[in-house]
Amino acid sequence: MAEKPEPQSAIWAEVTRTPAPHLTGRWRARLLRTYLVAATLGFVGLCVLARQFDYLPIDLTITRGVQGFSTAWFAALMTAVSYPGYEPQAYVLAAALVGLFLVYRRRWEGVMIALTGGGELALVTVVKDLVQRPRPGADLVQVAVHLDSYSFPSGHVVFYTTVFGFVFFLIYTLVRPSALRTAGLAGLAALIGLVGLSRIYLGNHWASDVAAAYLLGSVWLAASIWLYRWGRPRFFAAQPGAPGETRPDDA
Repeated sequence: MAEKPEPQSAIWAEVTRTPAPHLTGRWRARLLRTYLVAATLGFVGLCVLARQFDYLPIDLTITRGVQGFSTAWFAALMTAVSYPGYEPQAYVLAAALVGLFLVYRRRWEGVMIALTGGGELALVTVVKDLVQRPRPGADLVQVAVHLDSYSFPSGHVVFYTTVFGFVFFLIYTLVRPSALRTAGLAGLAALIGLVGLSRIYLGNHWASDVAAAYLLGSVWLAASIWLYRWGRPRFFAAQPGAPGETRPDDA
């Protein structure tokens, strides 16, 4: 007697028993590695151009186009977005974030915010001194705030991408879903996304400064997240984890 064919649902269940999450994780890791290599090469290329040219033709075109949008609300928004990134506000804000996580007994998170911010500052300082690109001149564009430091890369953008980006990662992984969590993530994402535009609008950086800063910041952010995940089970294993996280001693 011939065997009865299995129902279609049973066949589909058997097919989908393949460890898709593992395959998806490998694909994401490969995609991330590809991006990091491309971002590093792109940053190095922009460094070479910035070392040779005070600005690129497209930089001037972009700045004049952005500054042509001169409504009062937009100018106020751009000024407000950039404000936390100036000294001493940036240092105070970073220290406050470290203190906040320490208050909630998240010591490794506090340590990592300090390391991320300190590493970001060192990287930006070294690159600025190596490239030595001057700031946009008032004879070319409108300059809202005159700064004495070098232009390449944008320290604001690197700071927001690394420190605010790392806090975004922590909130996303450690805080349970809620309206407050969503609002916090949206606010951080908006700051990171708008700060580059604000630096161009205020005449403090060229678009190539900003692009390089996003590339450098994203690479350093990825390194910080890797270090955070590597060090947590080794140095702070007794610290509570994210909701639903499997601890090394429970696996």
